[in-house]
Amino acid sequence: VQLQASGGGLVQAGGSLRLSCVASGSIFSINNMGWYRQAPGKQRELVAIITSGGRTNYGDSVKGRFTISRDNAKNTVYLQMNSLKPEDSAVYYCNVVIVTGSYYWGKGTQVTVSS
Repeated sequence: VQLQASGGGLVQAGGSLRLSCVASGSIFSINNMGWYRQAPGKQRELVAIITSGGRTNYGDSVKGRFTISRDNAKNTVYLQMNSLKPEDSAVYYCNVVIVTGSYYWGKGTQVTVSS
């Protein structure tokens, strides 16, 4: 399974970005899809996850600002990020859990929010 993320970049505080992650390869069925992030010197943390049924869960720091969605036909997960803050700066990783329980990580995409 390969995960290709895109959409990262540099944005000013208060701005928006939309991340996308496409899963490809030998995929039988995807359960959860999600986004995590890791800032320098910090542990990787949950940003948001979405189940195959559309249930979502968000990290406390992004609730009300970020929205996760998915297109099952395209094996794609999206992360709409609004009202970005400098503390949102990090490498964002997409994650996929398939029905066998195996999980996969994308290579990450850099998000930088300037003040």
